[in-house]
Amino acid sequence: MDVTQRRISKIARGVRIFTNQIMRRMGVGPSELDVLLYVRWHPGTTLTELCRKLEIDKGAAARQLASLQTKGYLRREPNPADGRSQLLFATEKGDAIRSSKQHLEELFYEWLLEPLSQTEQEELARLLEIVERRCWEERQSDFPHVRERFLEEEKRRAEQEPRTEKKGGE
Repeated sequence: MDVTQRRISKIARGVRIFTNQIMRRMGVGPSELDVLLYVRWHPGTTLTELCRKLEIDKGAAARQLASLQTKGYLRREPNPADGRSQLLFATEKGDAIRSSKQHLEELFYEWLLEPLSQTEQEELARLLEIVERRCWEERQSDFPHVRERFLEEEKRRAEQEPRTEKKGGE
């Protein structure tokens, strides 16, 4: 049972909705922001690499890149290793977007934590650090433990299905 009642997800969704609303006013949609942040963290990446890592369609990514370039958030350079592809880089304006997004998130979290005392905020931060570290370690190893639990759950569900069908078919 999830004792958090998905509260971490709900808080993250609230922050994301607020941030996306403000970013849209700056002319960058959520999908474009994902692409821009990836390019910012991986300067010199290619369209193919971007699509593979973000698991997005090449056509959609190409449109987002063109839009971001038109808006001045990124630039392309010829790839010296492969004349057919281009290397992608965030511009100064693109770098500033990350700072803007981070600032918006900080504002939201500061507001969110106002009802808590300093001691409560510090305890929450300490507990979140433990959970975040566990999440990071699992993600770095490509989610083996969570995947295993999911597969076990799927197996149990599949084993129960034939019995359920038999009972209904009698």
